Order: sequence, then C-alpha cells, then structure tokens
Amino acid sequence: MIRLFVGAVLAITLIFIFTALRSETVVPRVKPAKIEWLTVEQAFALNQNQPRKILIDVYTDWCGWCKVMDRETYTDPKVVEYINKNYYPVKFNAEQREEVTLGGQKFKFVPQGNGGVHEFAASLLQNKLSYPSTVFLDEKLQMIQPLPGYLKAKEFLEIITFFGGDFYKSVPFEKFKTETYPQQFGSE
Repeated sequence: MIRLFVGAVLAITLIFIFTALRSETVVPRVKPAKIEWLTVEQAFALNQNQPRKILIDVYTDWCGWCKVMDRETYTDPKVVEYINKNYYPVKFNAEQREEVTLGGQKFKFVPQGNGGVHEFAASLLQNKLSYPSTVFLDEKLQMIQPLPGYLKAKEFLEIITFFGGDFYKSVPFEKFKTETYPQQFGSE
C-alpha cells in the first residue's frame, strides 16, 4: 500500500514539475509589425477621401539591393511605424505587365529587348530608371522627390520624417539631419 501511495505521489510530482517547466519555456510569438503595402490604385483611392502623402517603392524582381532594402530597411520597427502612420505605402514593380489606370490615364508595360519597363515607373522616375527607388508624392499627388538607391534604416527614417513632417518645405535636408531631427526625434 505504501509503495502504491509513494508511486502515486511521485507520478503526480513529476507531472507537476514537467507541466511547470513546460509552461516556463513557452514563449509567446510576437508578430513583427509590417508595412501595410497597397497597390497604387488603392493608395490613390484612399487619398481621395483621406489625403496623405504617398511613398512608392519602385523595384524589380531581379534587383538584389531591392531585396536587401525589403529585408533590412522596410522591417525596421521605427520605419514600419512611421510609414504606416504617415503615408500610403505602395510597392510597384517597374516591370509588371498589368495596366494601371489612374485618374482616367492608362499606364502600360512597354517591352524593350528582353525586358521592358512600365510607363508608370518611367514616369515616376522621370525616365532615370534605377532600382530600388523611393518616390514621394504629396497629398495632392504632386511629386516631392524621387530618391534612387538603397537606403539603410537610420537614414531612411530621417528621409521619411523629413518629407512626412513637411520639414522639406522650410529646412534644407542637411540642416534637418544635423539639427532638427536630433532635437525633435533624438539621435541614435
């Protein structure tokens, strides 16, 4: 009888210890925040009712630096938060084949040699095709600035803040970067 009692106590104790240890090792997974990418048509439609600046990431499938920017810059929590709060973000493949219609104007893919370029991308980049490129439009869909090239998260955050906060209207970027940004947003 005592053996049965000791065995039951031992079994209950082991179950309790196993359950306690197991519950301590369970780590809840927090999903990292992501940029809420839109199509260009969606961004333009949303802008009609609730005007906001538009950030357009112009990329191609073969562009290595585009992939690095996706992986390192567009996943930075501060970048994600600022873009989602202040812009309608758009990813636009400069070689996509689908036609785009905006405000009654149609943009299509134009074949060139083995590839080609979409008219909308060429228009945004002012025919200076470079990937990745980030294009900033104001609330009235007017071009603020196209920026060619890969940008690290820290410098990209300064740039999106410069345009997103309308600082570009009153302060040169270098002064914003060295004085205004550190004062208002802290330096890192």
